[in-house]
Amino acid sequence: MAQVFSRSHVLALKLGALAVFGAIFVALLAWRILIAPHPAVGAPVEQVVPFSHRHHVGDDGFDCRYCHTSVETSAFAGIPPTHVCMTCHSQLFTDQPVLAPVVQSLRSGEPIHWKRIHDLPDFVYFNHGIHVAKGVGCEECHGRVDEMPLTWREAPLTMQWCLDCHRNPAMHLRPLEHVFDMGWKPGEDQRALGERLVAQYHIHTSTLTDCSTCHR
Repeated sequence: MAQVFSRSHVLALKLGALAVFGAIFVALLAWRILIAPHPAVGAPVEQVVPFSHRHHVGDDGFDCRYCHTSVETSAFAGIPPTHVCMTCHSQLFTDQPVLAPVVQSLRSGEPIHWKRIHDLPDFVYFNHGIHVAKGVGCEECHGRVDEMPLTWREAPLTMQWCLDCHRNPAMHLRPLEHVFDMGWKPGEDQRALGERLVAQYHIHTSTLTDCSTCHR
């Protein structure tokens, strides 16, 4: 029986099949890394306890650092342990059903399992401390959390989104005393202020877009 396909045709078919499987694998991996782990932008995330930043920050005036104690010095902002919540709620609304998981957490020593809202892939290095030290306000990445009854992801956190800031940092900087102020507006032209702050904070703009800055 004569051979239907030549060797070159067989090789082409094998390579084509391999390319299809490779494309499927890459697509699934991209979905897993870029889409699956993250809540949708603007979609409130349901938590074990419906914590309201709008109430605690907007109404009661809590400073970000009261709960996120390591945000100025660490790569991670930190999630407050239960005893921080109970500093107030041992006296306020303690018997409310909505706070039952918090009370139980304190009694048992088992931490509350909050769902992460801002979660970057493992191959991306991000440090909260250095951004705070260089005048990047919480609002730049997290949005107006003081207006969020339930917290959602304000920014896409894509590579392009990060690069937009790293390529033009002057438009995203503020004086250090206003880093934690929600709704802060510059009293002058942001470009002029930002360029002065770039020099003042010794920001090396020539290296901000180097691959090694975010991928280590």
